Amino acid sequence: MTSKGKPLLVLVTAPDLKTARRLARAALEARLIACANFVPGIESHYWWRGKIETGAEVLMLMKTTTARLATLEKLILAGHPYDTPEFVALPVKHAAKRYLEWWIGSGVS
Repeated sequence: MTSKGKPLLVLVTAPDLKTARRLARAALEARLIACANFVPGIESHYWWRGKIETGAEVLMLMKTTTARLATLEKLILAGHPYDTPEFVALPVKHAAKRYLEWWIGSGVS
């Protein structure tokens, strides 16, 4: 690809929309992501400190590049209220050409 890096989709869960919006806004203002989508109302079931927990969360889907990943991770982890926030980056194997051009060319470099 280019020096701007390859596209990545980053998954982050947040406890509520207010937190998700705050984290996404900070990442957008820092030009670390091209876009963030929110999927509210997910129900998470997970192991935490030796027992099974459940909770309502918001899933954030953030579009970034390999060039910005480390800085994005630092920003999200520093501003997240969870002790151990989810931060998972997935490579994008295919995207529509025009969408990918927007994604990579949106200033996220």
